[in-house]
Amino acid sequence: MGIDPRQIVAGVLTVTMFVMLGNMVKREHFDAPISHHVNHAGSTQSFDDNTDLEKNFVVNSDGQVKEEGSILRPCWSKSILEEPEETKGYVTFSLTNGPEYHVSQITDAVIVARYLKATLVIPDIRGSEPGDRRNFEDIYDIEKFVSSLEGVVKVAKTQPAELSTKNLAVLRIPNRVTEDYIASEIEPVFKTKGNVRLATYFPSVNMKKTRTPEPEERNSVGCLAMFGTLELQPEVREVVDSMISRLKTLSRNSDSEFVAVDLRLDMLEQKGCQGSKKCYGPQEIALFLKKLGFDKNSAIYLTQSRWDSNLDTIKDLFPKTYTKEGIMPMAKKEKFLGSDSSEYEKVIDFYVCSESDVYVPAISGLFYANVAGKRIGLGKTKIVVPDDSASGSANIGNYLSRYVSKKTHMAYTCFC
Repeated sequence: MGIDPRQIVAGVLTVTMFVMLGNMVKREHFDAPISHHVNHAGSTQSFDDNTDLEKNFVVNSDGQVKEEGSILRPCWSKSILEEPEETKGYVTFSLTNGPEYHVSQITDAVIVARYLKATLVIPDIRGSEPGDRRNFEDIYDIEKFVSSLEGVVKVAKTQPAELSTKNLAVLRIPNRVTEDYIASEIEPVFKTKGNVRLATYFPSVNMKKTRTPEPEERNSVGCLAMFGTLELQPEVREVVDSMISRLKTLSRNSDSEFVAVDLRLDMLEQKGCQGSKKCYGPQEIALFLKKLGFDKNSAIYLTQSRWDSNLDTIKDLFPKTYTKEGIMPMAKKEKFLGSDSSEYEKVIDFYVCSESDVYVPAISGLFYANVAGKRIGLGKTKIVVPDDSASGSANIGNYLSRYVSKKTHMAYTCFC
């Protein structure tokens, strides 16, 4: 008995469908939220159905990635904001857990202070260890911060002497705080106590655009706070620039691009990464980059602080692979790679990943989400998300972050 050709076609289509479904499921593992106990907690979006990317991203015959997109410009405007009224109250807070959190903490504090018509006190910076504190100006440009908020909120550079535990209420607030939440949960306490200290928590680290557009003033304040207030102080900026310059030079010498990969072995060992595809290890990253056609002479920057033998699998395929200790100027290592320099290291990683030619998040979470936002604002949208289902001749356009391919990131409400 002969076989009906239609049965063959149906069988092929069925197998193809299951393969596609399997690939989608694998990708969505990376998109799922990791427990907030992991520093890089967060969620991203799936990466299927990216056929609209071919016109913006191409890979030439030498395996180089070429971006053909226009640079976005800020949509927000300070001109629509009325000068804040004077008030005797203060809003205080601290920056914690690293720069990916700082961005969100600043945004929430500015929005709250603006709503309450309160004075915002410049925050200190607190590390993960008890007693690990730095001044804001140790890492960020304080004058830029103050001047960027002129006409938006009044800023005090030092903690007012009149603040005490008696007249200061400590409040935990959710990230991406809304005006309704401020009106119901914060304003009544502020009116009673006169001052509030904010501690932002992250029920979710989803950085997608909201379904309902924000009011124009609220959006302008939030966008300005998130993308227009924080700049590195000159010495830290100099270190970042020198590292980026060297990595770009190493790549240009071989006519390739420099790739920053957020990969830290200690994170891979934490509970949120165990047995899941929300995190990718050194061998998986190395093979993924090779399948996408990255040149073996591409310079690869890893956020891992010090070299570890487990990273050798990347260096075997990409000899120009470095951690901070291998690329930072010798004269700066004592200060920025010392035993008490973890905050500096986090900031350096954040800005190198934000300004590299290509960014690959090996770990899903807030670091990935806020680096993506900064890159969108800078016009650097080559954000490639790992997938162990990539074939040997994979097109990079199929693995671009959905934050970019579908423009789901909230940054697209700030830049246009």
